[in-house]
Amino acid sequence: MPGYEFVKSSYSGGNAGQECVEVARNVPSIVAVRDSKWLDGPVLIVGPVAWEAFRAGLGRSSG
Repeated sequence: MPGYEFVKSSYSGGNAGQECVEVARNVPSIVAVRDSKWLDGPVLIVGPVAWEAFRAGLGRSSG
């Protein structure tokens, strides 16, 4: 990984085995996301605009 500094989501549970993600925003023009239980697994890379659109969509109700 090119120097990503991952931080666990504040929405993630603290218990081992729970679903949680980590996000790295320290690389310019890149937001990297990974599963905190699979540190050597795949990393999703998106741009900051797409990341902010995703985050904004999380707060909307689906109905």
